[in-house]
Amino acid sequence: MRKEIFRGAGVAIITPFTETGVNYNELGRIIEDQIAGGTDAIVITGTTGESATMTDAEHREAIRYTVEKVGGRIPVVAGTGSNETSYAIELSQYAEKVGADALLLVTPYYNKCTQNGLVAHYMKIADSVGIPAILYNVPSRTGVGIKTETYAKLSQHPRIVGVKEASGDLTAILRLRAATGDDFAVYSGNDDQIVPILSLGGSGVISVLSNVAPRAAHDICQHYFDGDVRTAAKMQIDYADLIDALFCEVNPIPVKTAMRRLGYDAGPLRMPLSEMEPVHAAQLDAALRKHGLLK
Repeated sequence: MRKEIFRGAGVAIITPFTETGVNYNELGRIIEDQIAGGTDAIVITGTTGESATMTDAEHREAIRYTVEKVGGRIPVVAGTGSNETSYAIELSQYAEKVGADALLLVTPYYNKCTQNGLVAHYMKIADSVGIPAILYNVPSRTGVGIKTETYAKLSQHPRIVGVKEASGDLTAILRLRAATGDDFAVYSGNDDQIVPILSLGGSGVISVLSNVAPRAAHDICQHYFDGDVRTAAKMQIDYADLIDALFCEVNPIPVKTAMRRLGYDAGPLRMPLSEMEPVHAAQLDAALRKHGLLK
């Protein structure tokens, strides 16, 4: 049996920037608040962390700093995926070297490789490291999705231990669960599908919501695990307005805006991301106030 990297809500953490780099003091503050708030894992340098616009040096240092700051209190999952297999291997080996607990590997974007290409890509990365890897399926961003038969092949590798499933397709997720077995962890990649994926035997969520409401994301999962499905479902429904607001524009524009509203020095969005439209910012503020997060 493969061991789950984490069970519950892992935060897809933002990266606070300055005009010239990463604000590590503020990243450290956010990490501490996440741990205090009940987050079950830190997922660094992912989509929400704007990894696509980070330099190689920033990407590596953000991983190293996060591992050091967390200090083993909860797992650190490092986003090290790339559409260039050799670069993904370099980043993954670096993350292992500095002590990351696991890797998050997005499907190669833009290239639009075949399913055979996906298998070769992921197997080569997994063969190059000694720590577990979580696949990341987000076809709306990458242009390629992982099919059921590909999941079945990839799940045979002892270090490919699960997936962040952000396709939104619950029928496909049901099929992947049937194809991979109980020890292949499935994490929701969408905050509005935490309970539905838990109901299919999922292990939790890699969450944008957790940035602003870590306790809520954790509690949705924990209530479900404790057998209180009604409360978990009620919380999923109650937080629907905030989740909608956090995705009313492309992620991470709303969540980074929200973090500023909550008093964090989250810094600028990196171009080509732009600031929120006023009507959407008002929607976000209203949702934050409703949940007692903003005075």
